[in-house]
Amino acid sequence: MTKEDLRIVFMGTPEFAVETLQALVENKYNVVAVVTQPDKPVGRHGSVLQPSAVKQYAVEHGLAVLQPEKMKDPQFVETLRSYRANLQVVVAFRMLPEVVWAMPEYGTFNVHAALLPQYRGAAPINWAVINGETQTGVTTFFLDHDIDTGRIIMKKPFDIPDDADVEYVYDGLMHLGAEICLDTLQAIIDADGHPKTVSQDDSSFFTPFPSEARLPVAFHSSLKAAPKIFKETCEINWTKTAKQVYDFVRGLSPYPGAWTTLVTPDDKKTVLKIFKTRKTGLECQAETGSLRIEGKQLQVAAADQWLQLEELQLAGKKRMAVRDFLNGMKDIEVCHIK
Repeated sequence: MTKEDLRIVFMGTPEFAVETLQALVENKYNVVAVVTQPDKPVGRHGSVLQPSAVKQYAVEHGLAVLQPEKMKDPQFVETLRSYRANLQVVVAFRMLPEVVWAMPEYGTFNVHAALLPQYRGAAPINWAVINGETQTGVTTFFLDHDIDTGRIIMKKPFDIPDDADVEYVYDGLMHLGAEICLDTLQAIIDADGHPKTVSQDDSSFFTPFPSEARLPVAFHSSLKAAPKIFKETCEINWTKTAKQVYDFVRGLSPYPGAWTTLVTPDDKKTVLKIFKTRKTGLECQAETGSLRIEGKQLQVAAADQWLQLEELQLAGKKRMAVRDFLNGMKDIEVCHIK
């Protein structure tokens, strides 16, 4: 088999997926169609429709675009079938019904931004940073009936520096995702459509090609999930350790942003987003959420140590450095956050 023999349908929506689609196009793969989300209403009255990043790239490069409202819609399924794809590639898209993922003769594989079976779910990049992981990665696997559980084709690890925020990891995995997709396609070509795969029940966390040995039950109880993140998920819990809060903030920075509530002595409450902190290593005996100024630095009491705030944003204001925030705030030390 050669790359010319592969008729590929690509499925994805955000910027993260564009990098992989671009790699396919630039490497002369035969992408016969692109499936992405319907245009999204934006603007004050929702009167303007914004195409996805994937659609914008596809249109610019003359690729056929499908935007189904429902993946089981019979008309969409028939249109998809008409492209006679023998492989589908999915990056940062929605759940697919079996009638779609099982359609091509060589199946459908997904590029997932984690080292499966760890961090199954919608927000694997955020949760890896929030949990203080020092390594994550990307995985390609064939889709099956359950979310992110299919047989693994390939893994590639990615180191997470201690000072990295989620934007850094996102960018790194976006590029690595394109790389692993090309490698996976080559493996599929070399194996005439049937590459060697490994069950997730038999996979270890960091090795690119996991051991065939079945893992102990204890391993499965230690799996970490990556559920979708909502506004309430992003509220900071100051009763956690300084390290946990530090990781939480960088795992949500710059988007959607960790937040807390600033409370004045007269009980006025204001939402405060925090984008960057710094560990001080200074032991703290104060009540969690207490504030203090050290020099021109603002620190918050976590469960064990003082955590220094570096960049934040008051509701209705722009993101700013803490020194600028302090210039506009009086009596900050008699306030607290929760």
